[in-house]
Amino acid sequence: MDSSFRLAMLRNLVLLLVLLCSCFWRIHASVTYDHKAIIINGQRRILISGSIHYPRSTPEMWPDLIQKAKEGGLDVIQTYVFWNGHEPSPGKIAMEGFTRKIVDMMKAEGLFESQGGPIIMSQIENEYGPMEYELGAPGRAYTQWAAHMAVGLGTGVPWVMCKQDDAPDPVINACNGFYCDWFSPNKATKPKIWTENWTGWFTAFGGPVPHRPAEDIAFSVARFIQKGGAFVNYYMEYLEKYPRVRFCLYLLTGPLIFEFPVSVSWWNEFGRTSGGPFIATSYDYDAPIDEYGLLRQPKWGHLKDLHRAIKLCEPALVYSEPTVSKLGSLQEAHVFKYQAGGCAAFLANYDSRSFATVTFGNKHYNIPPWSISILPDCRNTVFNTARVGAQSAQVHMTPVGQGFAWNSFNEETAAYDDNSITTVGLMEQLNTTRDASDYLWYSTDVRIGSNEAFLRNGRSPTLVVMSAGHALHVFINGRLAGTAYGNIDNPKITFNGNVKLNAGLNKISILSISVGLPIGLTGESLNLHTLSGSSSVEWVAGSLVAQGQPLTWYKTIFNAPGGNDPLALDMGSMGKGQVWINGESIGRHWPAYKASGSCGGCNYAGTYGEKKCQSNCGEASQRWYHVPRSWLKPTGNLMVVFEEVGGNPHGISLVKRTVQSVCADIYEWQPTLMNYMMQSSGKVDRPLRPKAHLLCAPGQKISSIKFASFGTPQGACGSFSEGSCHAHKSYDVFEKGTLMQTCIGQQACTVDVTPEVFGGDPCPKVMKKLSVEAICS
Repeated sequence: MDSSFRLAMLRNLVLLLVLLCSCFWRIHASVTYDHKAIIINGQRRILISGSIHYPRSTPEMWPDLIQKAKEGGLDVIQTYVFWNGHEPSPGKIAMEGFTRKIVDMMKAEGLFESQGGPIIMSQIENEYGPMEYELGAPGRAYTQWAAHMAVGLGTGVPWVMCKQDDAPDPVINACNGFYCDWFSPNKATKPKIWTENWTGWFTAFGGPVPHRPAEDIAFSVARFIQKGGAFVNYYMEYLEKYPRVRFCLYLLTGPLIFEFPVSVSWWNEFGRTSGGPFIATSYDYDAPIDEYGLLRQPKWGHLKDLHRAIKLCEPALVYSEPTVSKLGSLQEAHVFKYQAGGCAAFLANYDSRSFATVTFGNKHYNIPPWSISILPDCRNTVFNTARVGAQSAQVHMTPVGQGFAWNSFNEETAAYDDNSITTVGLMEQLNTTRDASDYLWYSTDVRIGSNEAFLRNGRSPTLVVMSAGHALHVFINGRLAGTAYGNIDNPKITFNGNVKLNAGLNKISILSISVGLPIGLTGESLNLHTLSGSSSVEWVAGSLVAQGQPLTWYKTIFNAPGGNDPLALDMGSMGKGQVWINGESIGRHWPAYKASGSCGGCNYAGTYGEKKCQSNCGEASQRWYHVPRSWLKPTGNLMVVFEEVGGNPHGISLVKRTVQSVCADIYEWQPTLMNYMMQSSGKVDRPLRPKAHLLCAPGQKISSIKFASFGTPQGACGSFSEGSCHAHKSYDVFEKGTLMQTCIGQQACTVDVTPEVFGGDPCPKVMKKLSVEAICS
């Protein structure tokens, strides 16, 4: 994550990686490196990794998430040990000598690869380089100290620093970003490591939802590997409030048991600390596995196919240096030789607008824009980064249950008490609240004489409040007079509005709010979000329940719905606040803050940036909030909502997230790894057509075909339309033909993408494809 979003705290950090290997019982092993790769037990490896963050999921989800990571082709899982989990508030440290103690604990358990455990690599600090540049000599001294301290711990595995060009030997400096093909380590003896390939970007309250196309991520990885990359990690982590300890671990096929918890590749900011000002509760990051634990298709499937193609080439990639040749003005080939003879090739087209037909090895290859074709034998293409063979999926939020019966309790605006401080001007909020509350009240009394001119002419006076952020609410005599808030790019705010003052004594109260710290008001101190605390005040019910009232607490009791589908709360009718389920915070809600920005079409080709492919403009930045099923009891669940600005609680609903439909979008003659393997094995001696695969979620079946066209269909999953060429029997294949028994009513089906299946070639000499959308229920 870019260091400009981190808090400037000089605490050392470690990263941990775990290897997903084919064995469970392990003996003592060695992990070293050279200029080509990480070397495990004497064998060079090209390693594919994915980030893992245990605070962002529940233990009950971990087995399924780790299994999906393995099925997606990951060799390694990367995780952090979160500092703020051990120092929940300043000065309350639950671990002395944090880094040393964490490492010593893992050594005592034999978790490092050198001890026969799964940990193959560790990282000290994270993106400290830009901070070191600002600090100068003290920053450089800290880098040297942190590196030498880490190496001195004697883990027996390599140490890494990312975005740290001056990482001292033997620490490996690594790259973070959307692309890292340009990167080279600071010594020729070190491998080329990419510790964070950003699969998307975080959503900010008030901002649109970013998306990164699967084709571009695959292109970035293939481009990195063809230029000598040895290790790539998909980044789905969050901007934690404090630096953290980070490790890399092998993933095992057998049981994986640690003394600390592990999760995988999808994220949600549970609890009361988010990654930074204005970062939304959902830290989904457009990851291959979404925050609900569902596969994000086609991204997950497309990257799985990429990983399999890279692994076919691994013996050549780790044996030889690439031979690079030009195939055109924006096209080139990277060729790697196998030790036993033969070669593997990566054919790249960097043109973001046009297809390229190139000649390589006396054969012609047609390469889509901004893509790379992988040829494990220097002849047959098994994968192209722009040709997605994996299915796509449309997910849907469906209400469950009968709604909620609410009770409400109004929070009073600030009154003077023993905790009050008298001061002139605004205060530094973090120091004043001691990081124990989002909220800081400012209150003052203003006496207005009866002869003031504005009382006679009806022109209300103007109140101006300037603050460093992040939001504030102004109350005049207990009534909300206005609100001001910043955004992630400019958190500073100015409230400038007319206020209604009366003759006599007027009370002005300003509620200053920081977005990214724990919450706290009178209701918080009374623990209204817990079952015991909620009985400490008098709630109102029925027609007396407040609506549109700021500073209001709501509670309800509900039963858990049946089934295993992931659950969420639809908070679209509310303004801003926080939600608790059975005393556990599911994070802040702020649906009233609508997303501004530019949303439109998304072309995968061309350099990606976080503002390139966006959605939700004009809508709530985040409407749905994940509710882990493991937090629910069968009956009698307590939900408490604190609302700052006013909303309608009767609009809140519990929803389930399900796969509504699945799609395939496959070109005829599109290369596939399966067809290559069959031809290479000698089982077939002729070119093979690709297949379209449709698979509904567990417990679902294909109930109908929404769209089917073999020809030149247009659009994407959920919005397909026929093109100028359409096979008239496209639907018959699914609804009337022999596939009736293998598709409709089944969880999965497979269709050959060939003209004969669809009644003949509808447009000879035209490249055709099959687009199909199947409804799952």
